Amino acid sequence: MNPAPAPPEPSPPVAGGAARLAYRAVGILALVFAAAGAALPLLPTVPFLLVALWAFARGAPAWADRLRRHPRFGPPLVAWEARRAIPRPAKAAASVAMTGGWTSLVVLHPDVWLAAGAGAAFAAVMAWILSRPSR
Repeated sequence: MNPAPAPPEPSPPVAGGAARLAYRAVGILALVFAAAGAALPLLPTVPFLLVALWAFARGAPAWADRLRRHPRFGPPLVAWEARRAIPRPAKAAASVAMTGGWTSLVVLHPDVWLAAGAGAAFAAVMAWILSRPSR
């Protein structure tokens, strides 16, 4: 039996004047970084898309709707907004990337305290990511 879907969150108020321009600027900048992340292997894409969606929802709701309807990036954004869900492939990619990053740190900079601190931070973030629903 599937639980009932969560009701959508109320739309945030749309800013006016200078605030609207500032939200749009933040959204555009985040979108530029997301586009770079789609092309570059170590730069994340979805976190920047989430920032862009947040900013556009406040400064340009039509732009936020366009992001939600995007064929590739829209479904994870909608899943995050509705259920705070992270798809399994994204969890796997995050696990591989964080493990690879930590391994590279240990090999290239063998400072025990740095490796321990980074490992603890990566483990905490990974635990949080894995605790999110997948669907």
